[in-house]
Amino acid sequence: MSMGNEGSNLTIGEGAIATKDMAAATMIDFETFQEKSHFWGRLTIWSVILLTLVVPLYLSFVLGFHPGWAAIISGFIAYASIIAIVWIVEPISYYPILGVSGTYLAFLTGNIGNMCLPCASVAQSVVGAEPGTKKGEITATLAIAAASITNAVILLFVILGGSYLLSVMPESVMSAFRFVLPAIFGGVIAQFALQKPTWGLVGIAFGLFVNLGPIPRTFHTFLCILGTVVICMLMEKIKAQKTGVS
Repeated sequence: MSMGNEGSNLTIGEGAIATKDMAAATMIDFETFQEKSHFWGRLTIWSVILLTLVVPLYLSFVLGFHPGWAAIISGFIAYASIIAIVWIVEPISYYPILGVSGTYLAFLTGNIGNMCLPCASVAQSVVGAEPGTKKGEITATLAIAAASITNAVILLFVILGGSYLLSVMPESVMSAFRFVLPAIFGGVIAQFALQKPTWGLVGIAFGLFVNLGPIPRTFHTFLCILGTVVICMLMEKIKAQKTGVS
């Protein structure tokens, strides 16, 4: 009887070991995950870029509605003179929170400042994941994916019935929509300020300084993020030095 039990326990133990080995074999390390993120991220973004160019190319060279290269170049220069700095600032500013995979996904789906970034930062705060860590990147990616799916589902209904809804909404409700984005960022900074009140004060101070000072609008986001991060890092460094001395 005891030998039967021992044989049964041995079989169960071997099965458990085999299951663990199989799970370990199917798991990928974080470096492999980022390599796959680079591969699929570049593939999907370049695919979307090419698909985006299909319509204007078709209109220009198939249907004959080409506006002329002078109009295209002048329009591009006028647009780039205002927004080109954002092409550099946004990836650098958002990367510490989004990570590799989150950056690809966010720039593919869009709505980074008013959807992807707040969702990522709130999710990281809820699960206790520090931005810039492996856990933080995975959390940000999952949060952005969930937000993007939800956004796509809602947009489907809004596109189908949005015009009618807007036509029946009162003017007071329509005028309140301009406060949506500030409310989102206010909620995010309030969440962090509850954990680190000093950091919240620094962020608010930099926001007031940048928006009320003679600073070009193009640099507002970059300077707010950079200034807040630098000052908070210096404050933490000074605090750590004082703690070490005491």
